[in-house]
Amino acid sequence: MAQAPQSPPALFDRALLHARQGRARAQGPVAFLLDRVAEDMSDRLAAVMREFQAPADLWTPGEGLVGLRTRLPAIEHIALDAAGSEKLPFAPESLDLIVSALALQFVNDLPGVLAQVRRALRPDGLLLAAMIGGDSLTELRQAFAAAEAECEGGVSPRVAPFADLRDIGALLQRAGFALPVTDVDRVVVRYANAFALMQDLRRMGAANVLIERRRVPSRRATLLRMAEIYSERFADADGRIRATFDIIWLSGWAPHASQQQPLKPGSAKASLAEAVKRAGKE
Repeated sequence: MAQAPQSPPALFDRALLHARQGRARAQGPVAFLLDRVAEDMSDRLAAVMREFQAPADLWTPGEGLVGLRTRLPAIEHIALDAAGSEKLPFAPESLDLIVSALALQFVNDLPGVLAQVRRALRPDGLLLAAMIGGDSLTELRQAFAAAEAECEGGVSPRVAPFADLRDIGALLQRAGFALPVTDVDRVVVRYANAFALMQDLRRMGAANVLIERRRVPSRRATLLRMAEIYSERFADADGRIRATFDIIWLSGWAPHASQQQPLKPGSAKASLAEAVKRAGKE
């Protein structure tokens, strides 16, 4: 008897993510990354020579992409619900555009979500999204690991694992997208100290939501040592520390007969071997 496919392990407490995003909005969010993505999203869509009649915004925090309403007045914002459900409310082939800004990095089953997005798109529909990935917050991760190892003799999960560019490209292909494209926008932000960075993360609604996170308050000595290590390893000459954010952009189209297709093997009219031979004789 064939075994049912196993669900991927849950890494993120998405109900807690919903609560923390709500708290960040109430306190006044820190939105410089989201603002950057929103501006870039608008520019990228402007380069697509298409009119989209049925667009949706998937899980972008707050009103992050509200500026798109000028060009896409019919856009529907799908907010993260209180349970953090990853089941999408879209009928098959009901949309011609799905966008998402700084949300997909907190998905437990990203292959499954991308497959749902692919099914929801009409033929020749577009997915355009930006997510945190790559080496984001590598400095904070290293500083916490070193401080905990030194002060407590062990390391606890502090910074979420992030997918890299190749992972995302492979997942787009696996989900059945045509013409998949990925690229990365690296943003380096400077802070007075590690605690200022952590305050910004809380007001982004992006503090630690790992299910395996430590459930007791961090020791004061560990936090102070973390800040010292961060400053020792990642400060500029003026004493300000660096924090890296890699924004991974991904796009793909639902397959359609009108799209450019790769050549079939053996269909080339010129031989590479013959070209190399001619180049050697010249």
